[in-house]
Amino acid sequence: MTLNEERLLIIEPGRSDQQYWSDLWRYRGLFATLAWRDIAVRYKQTVIGASWAVLRPFLVMVVFTFIFGRVAGLPSDGDVPYAILVFAGMLPWFLFATMLGDASGSLVANTQLVGKIYFPRMIIPGAASMVSLVDFFISFLILFLMMLWYGFMPDIRILMLPVFIILALITGLGPSLLFGALNVRYRDFRYIIPFVIQFGLYVSPVGFSSSVISEKWRLLYSLNPMTGVIDGFRWCLLAGESNLYLPGLLLGACVAFLFLWFGVYYFRATEKSFADVI
Repeated sequence: MTLNEERLLIIEPGRSDQQYWSDLWRYRGLFATLAWRDIAVRYKQTVIGASWAVLRPFLVMVVFTFIFGRVAGLPSDGDVPYAILVFAGMLPWFLFATMLGDASGSLVANTQLVGKIYFPRMIIPGAASMVSLVDFFISFLILFLMMLWYGFMPDIRILMLPVFIILALITGLGPSLLFGALNVRYRDFRYIIPFVIQFGLYVSPVGFSSSVISEKWRLLYSLNPMTGVIDGFRWCLLAGESNLYLPGLLLGACVAFLFLWFGVYYFRATEKSFADVI
């Protein structure tokens, strides 16, 4: 586009619905700006800065290793050090939890932006989710250092890790859109979300291997979509010592995509009222 050309925003009944998804791509510059702003705000003027992305999973890993590995005596997968087993499970969980926590409150945090100009509102929780990826890669570096310390390195399966990262993002995006939309109308949801995250941490196989679940209940347990994601991460990172339960993975993926569909559906159904309600 030359300097003399102009962008025209045409507002007419039904046009935003017809071009919503193309508008998401058209406003990619806004997405990048909001994502960069959220990342900068996250680490600017903080006491420990990016160290928080390290300390939080590391401290939880220490507690879980002691409780489940030492006190409860639960087995690891094969010869994997229990600390690495736990931290490999912490990676996708905190990616999901950070994404859900940040994105679900992002619309309320951007009240002025939502109320003044037109753009696909889905950009806001999507941009807020990018902070979780930064935290994830910082934590992943710590896991790599732990593996060097224990002399335990992944094999060729690590090439499949991006698939499970994408699955983790999909698993988090659906609930983020749903809770983000609900939080606009019902502000007490900001108290429910931390409880959901904390409860999910203990019912997901983060501090233990999902192999300790009885075969009788394992498929039912896999209705929690994070179970398959965590198992997938461990399968990729633990050099084949952790098995992948395919029926559970497929069931969990179906649940994740169902949540994504419902999250998008509810978000789009209520999006037009955001500016009036917020």
